[in-house]
Amino acid sequence: MKFNVLTQMEYTAASPGTLILNIHAQRTPHQTVISETFNIEPYIKIEELQSLQSDNRVVRFEIAENSSIKVTYEATIDNCCEVKDYSDLVEIPIAQMDNAILPYLYPSRYCQSDKLYRLANNLFGHIFNPFEKVVALTGWINKNVQYLSGSTNAQTSAYDTVTQQQGVCRDFAHLGIALCRALTIPARYFTGYAYQLKPADFHACFEAYLGNEWVLFDATGLVPLNGLIKIASGRDAADTAIANIFGNVIFTSMLVSCELAEEPFTPFYYEPTQLKGLSYL
Repeated sequence: MKFNVLTQMEYTAASPGTLILNIHAQRTPHQTVISETFNIEPYIKIEELQSLQSDNRVVRFEIAENSSIKVTYEATIDNCCEVKDYSDLVEIPIAQMDNAILPYLYPSRYCQSDKLYRLANNLFGHIFNPFEKVVALTGWINKNVQYLSGSTNAQTSAYDTVTQQQGVCRDFAHLGIALCRALTIPARYFTGYAYQLKPADFHACFEAYLGNEWVLFDATGLVPLNGLIKIASGRDAADTAIANIFGNVIFTSMLVSCELAEEPFTPFYYEPTQLKGLSYL
């Protein structure tokens, strides 16, 4: 399925600074960047960097004192996925996991899985099928945590979200990741463009490592799973920030959109009782 994505961001610098932006769609075996443009007005020379730990693509550039800039990224993306049956899925022993997967089992800054071990196992430890476990915990988050804009901040962790029972997409994702890791299921943070998200914005969800592949989950239920375009993945939001700013540089405005580039589109969501999940080809 093809999508057109757009980001426009504006910044003003009170002192010289450096920006590292993470808004480019990933290039992966399942996600093809058909075309893209990246512009800064007025022109600034940029450096595109590839993450050593992932497929994340970032751009780095310097901004002069007392200047204002407008960044525009546009792309057409072809995203290929399919629905798979996970009814016969069994848990992968840690001893058999690839070394690259192990970091997604550990507690991280926003996903304190060690603090949520008892909760996760009391609620979901009795479920044998690992895919069913993740569907169940995702449904539990959706039911027990209120989606409330502006209710949390950049310091809010998964443990805080359980306590406060409110948050935004970032918090829902962190809690899903922490509960998965507490159940010995590797999980990682996903940030991307989202079709049908209202109001339009970047969106956060998570992927669980099931049957030797990453399977996408969204505890908010705000968008169809097959309408997500990946920008970045990491242990949590600290690894996937849309912008890292160094210096006295002020963010002033942003516009984000994700629209269909072809028809038709059949939205896909998980149902609590089903054992079919979305896997990328």
